[in-house]
Order: sequence, then structure tokens, then C-alpha cells
Amino acid sequence: MTNASQAPQGTPAHDPARKIVSVSQFVPATPQQVFDVLANPQMHSVIDGSGSVRGQLHAPARLSLGAKFGMSMRLGVPYRITNVVVEFDEARQIGWRHFGGHVWRYLLTAVEGGTLVTEQFDYSTNRANWFLRLMNAISTNEVSMRKTLLNLAKHFS
Repeated sequence: MTNASQAPQGTPAHDPARKIVSVSQFVPATPQQVFDVLANPQMHSVIDGSGSVRGQLHAPARLSLGAKFGMSMRLGVPYRITNVVVEFDEARQIGWRHFGGHVWRYLLTAVEGGTLVTEQFDYSTNRANWFLRLMNAISTNEVSMRKTLLNLAKHFS
């Protein structure tokens, strides 16, 4: 587990110095309930705001540190990707990466009435930042992350 911190309120979503895009959303559920959704690969296509996650290919029923899971994706063309869970702190934080090296992370903070969920796209360890620029991934991912977190909140409404 890494100790990635959430951006303070009022800060821009993209921190180019740290190479992290970070967005937050209140979700009307406990941190454990939210974590259970995030740790279930079958739910990823349900909450995905990008429209690229089509479904799971191979995965455990519940993710854990070091677990590998494959997803069916589509970004213009269909493709498959295998992720590995690299951050796992029950009901607090979960994150995974694939061969590209960047990390998708969720940080959960209990607040009155639910959970503040922060999704982060951490590309500080990305192996091909030129490709992220070519794909306009920074701004595209921010928009998709906001939609994902709204979908997550609606899942509990």
C-alpha cells in the first residue's frame, strides 16, 4: 500500500508535478460498502464512466493485494488488458495497474452520512507518457473519473 494523499478541496484535479489526476465525490454508503463494489471486478463495467470497460475476462470474485484480473475493453477498437492489484487497505484504499505502469486508485474516507471517494489516475510510474499525451488521456480520464464516481454514488442511491 502506498500513502497517496487526496488533494485538498479547491485544488485543481490535475497535479502535473506529481503526475496525478484526482477527483472526489460523496457516496451515500459506508467505506466498506463502497470498497466491496470496487473490490468486485464484475462491478467495474457497471460503474465505469469512460464506456471502455466492457466486462471481466478472468478474475477472482474479490480482489486482494497481488490479485490479477483481466478485463474486456473498448477504446475505438476492442482489446483485453490484465491488471494487478498493487494497493489494498480494506475499506480505505485499492489500486491496480497494468503493463502501462500507471495506477488507478480509490481512496475512501468516512464522512457524515457516507464516504468521500477519491479516484486517482497516477501516471508518475507510466512507461509511455508520450502515449498518454497522444491519447489526450489526462483530460479525458478526468471527465471519465467524474462520471465513474457519479455512477458509484447512483449505485447506492
